[in-house]
Amino acid sequence: MDKVYVFEGKTSTEAIENGLKELKVSKNKVEIKVLESEDKRSFFSILAPRIVKVEMRLKDGVEVEPKEVKKVEKTEASIEEIEESIKKIDKFLKEFIEKLPSKNLKYEIKQEDNIIRVDIDGDDTGYLIGYRGEVLNSIQTVISNIASKSSKEKIRVTLNIGGYREKREKDLQNLAMKIAGTVIKTRKEITLEPMTAYERKIIHTKLQENSKVKTYSVGEEPYRKVVVALK
Repeated sequence: MDKVYVFEGKTSTEAIENGLKELKVSKNKVEIKVLESEDKRSFFSILAPRIVKVEMRLKDGVEVEPKEVKKVEKTEASIEEIEESIKKIDKFLKEFIEKLPSKNLKYEIKQEDNIIRVDIDGDDTGYLIGYRGEVLNSIQTVISNIASKSSKEKIRVTLNIGGYREKREKDLQNLAMKIAGTVIKTRKEITLEPMTAYERKIIHTKLQENSKVKTYSVGEEPYRKVVVALK
C-alpha cells in the first residue's frame, strides 16, 4: 500500500521543507504533489486558503520510522458535509456569475459518488477556460477550497465549463494514439508536456490497451509529465 503524507506551510517550498525534515529523507526519495498552491490562490485572493498543503508519497524501497510521522488516512466526507458544501458552492457561483461580462451563463451542481460535479455553460466561456484549461483549473481550486472549508474531510469537486472536459479528453486520446504510433515507428520514447493528474490519467488509460507501448510519469507537480515508451 502506498505511503502518503500531507504537510503544511505558508508556501509550497516551506511545506516541502517541513515534510522532508519530518520524514528525514532527501527530496529525490519522494514524489511531491502540491494540494493547495500559493500561485493558484492569487486568482481570488479573498478566498485563498491560509496555508499551503503538499502531499508526499515515498518512492519504492524508501522507508521511515512509523512513529516519526502520522500517516494520512483518507476517508469520505459525510452526506451532511457534502450537502453543506453544495450550499456554499451555490452561493459562491450566484455571486461570481453575476460579476462576469458573459451573458446567459447557467450552472448546475450535482452529487455523484461523493463527488460534487459543477457544470457551467453559456455564451463566451472561453476566457473562463483559458489556455489548456488553466483558468478552469484555478476556478476549480477555488471552488474546492470553498467546499472543504469547515469540513473535517476534503470535499472532491470537479468543474466543467462549456463541455471543455469532454473535448479535452477526446483531444488527449487522439494525441496518445498519435504519440504511440510515432514511438513504435521510431523506437524512441517520447516525453509529453506537463499535465494535470486528470489529463495524465487519460493518456495512461488510453494506451493501456496498446500491446506495444507502455506509459509512466516523471517529475514533480505541477510539472509532472507522461512518458510513452516501447514495452
